Amino acid sequence: MAEEQPQVAINDASANELYAKLQAADPFFLLCGPCVVESLDHALMMSTELKKITDELGIPMVYKSSFDKANRTSVASFRGPGLDEGLIILEDVKKKTGLPIITDVHETWQCAKAATVADVLQIPAFLFRQTDLLVAAGVTGKIINIKKGQWADAGAMKHAAEKVRSTGNKNILVCDRGTSFGYHDLIVDPRNLVKMREAKGLVVQDATHSVQQMGGLGSSSGGLREYIPTIARTAAAVGVDGFFMEVHNDPSKAFSDGPNNWPLHKFKPLLQELILISQASKGKTTNYLD
Repeated sequence: MAEEQPQVAINDASANELYAKLQAADPFFLLCGPCVVESLDHALMMSTELKKITDELGIPMVYKSSFDKANRTSVASFRGPGLDEGLIILEDVKKKTGLPIITDVHETWQCAKAATVADVLQIPAFLFRQTDLLVAAGVTGKIINIKKGQWADAGAMKHAAEKVRSTGNKNILVCDRGTSFGYHDLIVDPRNLVKMREAKGLVVQDATHSVQQMGGLGSSSGGLREYIPTIARTAAAVGVDGFFMEVHNDPSKAFSDGPNNWPLHKFKPLLQELILISQASKGKTTNYLD
């Protein structure tokens, strides 16, 4: 039997350029948008409004929305428009706003097709150990955002990142979204934001899923939205490269993860505060043990 050849990433110049832009972001970059693609009109409205805010504040932004949420609590929950329709909508957003796109992939076969539109492919937390998925995503040459499993130690992210890096793709983000501790609740340990730097990727704090209460409402997840600023402030002080935040114009009517979506009208004030904290802190640049 012939030896299986290693899979090699496509050299994607636009992905390399975007990664360099995110790496140079001062004080941080954003991955933000509604959890799931709800409609073309909603996606265009949200992306336009978020772009206005981030442009005004000088924050590099990647628009986040998923064509499919395959890990909903209930089989009856809204998952999204699906791969084909979802990518059409996200491509329209990209063309009309000029924003780069990040979206989830759950299966290996989705990676190449999603990469025709998305600039960043996101590996969901529940799948961060799936070797074939990480490699298939890495081969696209796109930026890969790996979310830490809710049960995992931050050190495990080194292995997840290495699976992507084995393809030659070095455009890696590693994202903390809290650690499961007890029933429903997640705990955010700021030490993870330091430990995950060992994965040699840009470190991101998901400030919204970190307040999620998985299955907390029975047939859907709950969330403690009021603690989003607390988690974000902590991460800004520790020093992160970027923030992941799900934002919605009306979280009470969001099709997915409404209880832990941050309201659009409160987004700018929160960012302004995080900018000040990040600028005051030396957490991103100083190693006090040297």
